Amino acid sequence: MDNRIEEVLDIYHEMIETERNSPCEMPPGGRDGGQDQRLRAVGPETGQFINILARSLKTPIILELGTSFGYSGIWLAEAARASGGRLITMEMHDYKSAYARDMAVKAGLADHIEFKVGDAVQMIAALSQSIDFVLVDLWKDLYLPCLEAFYPKLNPGAIIVADNMLRPGGDDVRRYGEAIRAKPGISSVVLPVGNGLEVSRFDRG
Repeated sequence: MDNRIEEVLDIYHEMIETERNSPCEMPPGGRDGGQDQRLRAVGPETGQFINILARSLKTPIILELGTSFGYSGIWLAEAARASGGRLITMEMHDYKSAYARDMAVKAGLADHIEFKVGDAVQMIAALSQSIDFVLVDLWKDLYLPCLEAFYPKLNPGAIIVADNMLRPGGDDVRRYGEAIRAKPGISSVVLPVGNGLEVSRFDRG
């Protein structure tokens, strides 16, 4: 990675450490627009892992569900640039997407990213592109509706990574895991990377 990307990742990593190590000073969090200031980033181990996976694909269309403040998008956009692909990243709140865009500009990656703001399920349904890689990392009750929306748009060989499968876990991610494994053409495994990743591959039967 070049220096611009490393400098931006360093900024994020400092934010991640502050959030993890100073719980009493944690910024407000929640689902309401403008109130959620928590980074909730996947972390460097998961970031590097998704970068490696996405880089293995040729000219991929990469879909990120849950831009948040843009950390995982830097890893995915670097992979898109390296492999001749493109990242489409979706976020519910415009203030998060705007922050992520600013950081992507600083990293020199903004030309490889399309930022979308709104309802993820509706935006997925409206996509004209087929998809080669998906990162699922948004509010957990949206995992399953998003799966139903993006599954018909997967190209053969597509890779899907869902975060938080082990921590914090819960019924929503369990239902997602059961549902994606039941889809035709899907092979899937849970890996103890970061907070737990469900890594799936789609091959049309």
